[in-house]
Amino acid sequence: MSLKLLRTTSEHPDFVALVAELDSYLAIVDGEDHEFYHQYNQIDNLYHVVLAFKDEMPVACGAIKKLNAISAEIKRMYVRETSRQLGIAGEILSELEKWAEELGFDNCVLETGKRQIEAIGLYKKYGYQLIENYGQYAKLDTSICYQKALK
Repeated sequence: MSLKLLRTTSEHPDFVALVAELDSYLAIVDGEDHEFYHQYNQIDNLYHVVLAFKDEMPVACGAIKKLNAISAEIKRMYVRETSRQLGIAGEILSELEKWAEELGFDNCVLETGKRQIEAIGLYKKYGYQLIENYGQYAKLDTSICYQKALK
């Protein structure tokens, strides 16, 4: 398998297509909670996007955005179903962490849904620690938040 990572922005057409697939998937998984989450997952202001290409085909994505002066928030992590279990999500996550550190952030934070069992496993595997839900997720019992120190 030939894997290539590309740093880009949310304007990249492959990112737009992958996020559309992600949103369709999440509409099913999140059910009636989807509209609440969707409002916080717009992509028009994401300037730090990583795309993964397997054998020249776009198969995965992720992004970071500034949450505050010290924290980058991981957003829009997705791997196409046909490319899962190959370590691609970990490659994207590692590249996003590296980029966040280059940008001067001290840590990465993220929110995922409690129903996202695979995502929770990934974040735990890569050293993310459970934290109190932050921001718009603070009072949601369907959300779970994590943090990882970069330094």
